[in-house]
Amino acid sequence: MNNISVLIQTHNEDRHIRECITSAKFLSQEVVVVDMESTDRTEEIAKESGALVISFPFSHYVEPGRAFGIQQIKTDWVFILDADERITPELAAEIKRIVPHTENTYFKVPRKNMFGGVKWLRRGGWWPDEQMRLIKLSAFESWPTQIHSTPLIKGEVGHLNNAFLHYFHGNVETMVKKTLLFEDIESNLLFEANKPVTTLTFFRKFYGELGRRLFQRVGFLDGTVGIIESIYQAYSKTITYLLLYEKKNRRPIHPLS
Repeated sequence: MNNISVLIQTHNEDRHIRECITSAKFLSQEVVVVDMESTDRTEEIAKESGALVISFPFSHYVEPGRAFGIQQIKTDWVFILDADERITPELAAEIKRIVPHTENTYFKVPRKNMFGGVKWLRRGGWWPDEQMRLIKLSAFESWPTQIHSTPLIKGEVGHLNNAFLHYFHGNVETMVKKTLLFEDIESNLLFEANKPVTTLTFFRKFYGELGRRLFQRVGFLDGTVGIIESIYQAYSKTITYLLLYEKKNRRPIHPLS
């Protein structure tokens, strides 16, 4: 297909980018990499793999780069992909079959979250984890630059059946580093919105998220990994409000480097 591109966001992803681009080519040879000032071999490998590489200023989260990247796309459709994600041949075939005839202007796509690269989390709220990733450019309006925002698109949404893969949480150390970074950003947004927080909030957020993931959505049925992930998500949610409490009480804040 020459009417669809794949857009990939990167920053120091030389471990993942080659396989990511290889998977993207199941769908299209038009692969655009928006690289946010990588200091490793990401750009070099992406170019070797046949992608068009465009530089963009560094950001701790992907939304600003995605908004910029979509503006560079020349085809009718774009599929948004992260470096730790993979398009499968089955998903590519489904998209190629549907896109020429659809009246939908964007699609949500199920995502298989693969913990540590090996374990598919089917429970705990991790499946089907639909993501808005296939977009018709003529219907695209904007992508807000706030973290975890979703694009604004005119028209009707469709739902694909085949999933793409997400190889996330390679180890606990990496998980914690990302949490400290992202939840600091989330807490800033809550602070600006004057969100209230008390000591009781910490318990409510931790046990609420743990109960939802582990028991309500039966994360324990995914075994040890499912239990670890449920506990971790509760920890992550609580960290946001611990940081918010610190900021609202005007304790010294030291930005993460």
